[in-house]
Amino acid sequence: MAWARGLVRALRRALSKEAKQHVGTDRFGNNYYSVPEYKNWRGQTIREKRIVEAANKKEVDYEVGDIPSEWEAWIRKTRKTPPTMEEILKNEKKREEIKIKSQHLYEEEKLLSKGSKEELLAQPVQTQIKGHASAPYFGKEEPSVAPTSTGKIFQPGSWMPQGSKNPNQ
Repeated sequence: MAWARGLVRALRRALSKEAKQHVGTDRFGNNYYSVPEYKNWRGQTIREKRIVEAANKKEVDYEVGDIPSEWEAWIRKTRKTPPTMEEILKNEKKREEIKIKSQHLYEEEKLLSKGSKEELLAQPVQTQIKGHASAPYFGKEEPSVAPTSTGKIFQPGSWMPQGSKNPNQ
């Protein structure tokens, strides 16, 4: 079935005037091509295409990082010109320097935190919350937490609500 797919691609390229131009190769062996804008047989304008042919043809074997970020930016059209080998090497050198500096910084922080961890942390402040300011007993002695009961002294009908005008009702 793969041979049929290859045949269809070859026929389409031959009929569509699609001519890919080799733009460059990266250190992994991936080849990069550009297909300039052209008009097809129906008169439609086909936009420019940028293609990568991976050195490792199986999709299963592809991993993130197999395409350098500079070439990926060119493929995604976030940059107009393809990267040069000097530019890629310069950027890789910068990335390595940043990794080394971050590793040194991490080690220094680790050493500092071992010795002075107790000195840098402030002791927690002991506070007691004794109610809300809108509570009727704020600032006064708090009501007892022990349960109270009027079960032994309660007599039915002895309680009268405050503000009652007629006590005989």
